[in-house]
Amino acid sequence: MRIQGAVALVTGGNRGLGEQFVAALLSRGAAKVYATARDPATVHTPEAVPIELDVTDLRAVRAAAERAPDVTLLVNNAGIAIYGDGVLDGDLANLRRQLDTNVLGPLQMARAFAPVLARGGGGAILNVLSRGSWIGNPESAGYYASKAAAWSITNSLRLALHGQGTLVTALHVGVVDTDMAARAEGRPKSDPAAVANLALDGVEAGAYEVIADDATRRIKALLSADPATIYPSMEFPKE
Repeated sequence: MRIQGAVALVTGGNRGLGEQFVAALLSRGAAKVYATARDPATVHTPEAVPIELDVTDLRAVRAAAERAPDVTLLVNNAGIAIYGDGVLDGDLANLRRQLDTNVLGPLQMARAFAPVLARGGGGAILNVLSRGSWIGNPESAGYYASKAAAWSITNSLRLALHGQGTLVTALHVGVVDTDMAARAEGRPKSDPAAVANLALDGVEAGAYEVIADDATRRIKALLSADPATIYPSMEFPKE
């Protein structure tokens, strides 16, 4: 699909990567960009249309779909990461929070906006995932598990929405230089503006997946290998 003239909605559009998506969409000629946040007053892009939204609240999600009935591109960017929750001793409440936000949130958004996209001719959904979609991490097991589940849901949505002409694209990226990754010191970080533009390039090209950095690309390439040869060679610094 073409970004120029599109009407987009970006969840978590008030900060970090989401704010860069809003800026990139506007610079590419989107006709309108809705930017959602739990507190719409924190949306600081003047040209954007702020909408109050918590993606874990089904009533709020449905209200957003009613408020934005002209959307042709849905960017599921909102997410949370709770680092340092070990797989053996982490708080299961934190795991549930991450699954609720990172998996069920985008799914609720896709369900609510699928009819909206269909009325507009199909459009597209872009789900922001992670290189954690494909591997585990014993120190941040909940976040990695949530992104793996989100990848599976993304693939199922692609099949389910194909008939109505909706493109479903997954963005896989490692550490992005935003406040969410502030604790990841000493690790290479991707420029969020560059990541947003690369992802939108993929949407315009009709890509099913966009891989935003070399480290993520290497992990994807290892998926066909024997796990016994992969995991001993991986190092996971404490987040």
